Amino acid sequence: MRLKELKIGNLTVPIPIIQGAMAVRISTAPLAAAVANEGGIGLIAGTGMSLEELRNEIRRARKLTSGIIGVNVLFAVSEFAGLVKTALAEGVDLIVSGAGFSRDMFSWGKEYNTPIVPIVSSAKLGQMAERLGASAVVVEGKEAGGHLGTDRPMKDILQEVKKAVGIPVIGAGGIVDGYDIIEVMELGADGVQMGTRFAASEESNASKEFKDLYVRATDDDVVLINSPVGLLGRGIRNPFYELIEGDKRVKIDACVNCLKRCSHKFCIMDALNHATQTGDYNKALIFSGEKVGKITEILPVKKIFENLLETVHAHNN
Repeated sequence: MRLKELKIGNLTVPIPIIQGAMAVRISTAPLAAAVANEGGIGLIAGTGMSLEELRNEIRRARKLTSGIIGVNVLFAVSEFAGLVKTALAEGVDLIVSGAGFSRDMFSWGKEYNTPIVPIVSSAKLGQMAERLGASAVVVEGKEAGGHLGTDRPMKDILQEVKKAVGIPVIGAGGIVDGYDIIEVMELGADGVQMGTRFAASEESNASKEFKDLYVRATDDDVVLINSPVGLLGRGIRNPFYELIEGDKRVKIDACVNCLKRCSHKFCIMDALNHATQTGDYNKALIFSGEKVGKITEILPVKKIFENLLETVHAHNN
């Protein structure tokens, strides 16, 4: 099998692999640039960043690559509009929006001639996104890490969305190796988005403890979490999960109103920062995809791409 280039709006992507944007501060400039240098799309996770921090990350990524760099912002965050507009003003190549999307962002993208790519979980949402002006959609299923918009498998939704829209459809959730890519592309996807595999890369900004946990994790360690965002999330069982399991709540010392709506069950920004930056797993929420058990070593992005493409190109040859 040979992977075809992916066209999103005015962009031509040589290798149809998008690096999922993982917050908080896992997907920063070094990871995004490393993926872009291999011919894919590198995404900076804007969620949880200040406007100035995001601006600096975009500029840093531009110094590291001439490839395609985008920004992903969770629609649920209070600073959604400011972060998206900051990224557009900095000249990013595309915007990806997770956990919902607004009409406004399509008009913002049109103003800058920048493709807008929402993450969807149904054919109905895919059609709505296309009508509003989306250049492509990412179809994310229950297998993904982080916040989930559905309890259905990606492969089922993908085929429905593919029939319903005329724009490129990118499969996301549970894609870790070349065999996963082959399966999703044979179902009709125009490209794939991979998060968990790139979180466990040398260029990922996650702490060493975080990456080591990914390598040690098995399928039995993967759990569903009730997030304050109002969505289920997929992650790895750890001491913090035991604290928040069911209806338990964790006291919030200082709320900065980072979300538009929050259940205040616990502070998600604190929990994600502990997971990715401090390595304090008694206070950490550790998001991961359903197939994290497939990851057995931390690799540089270049080697990850080599392994993926070797498997894909060997298929049916």
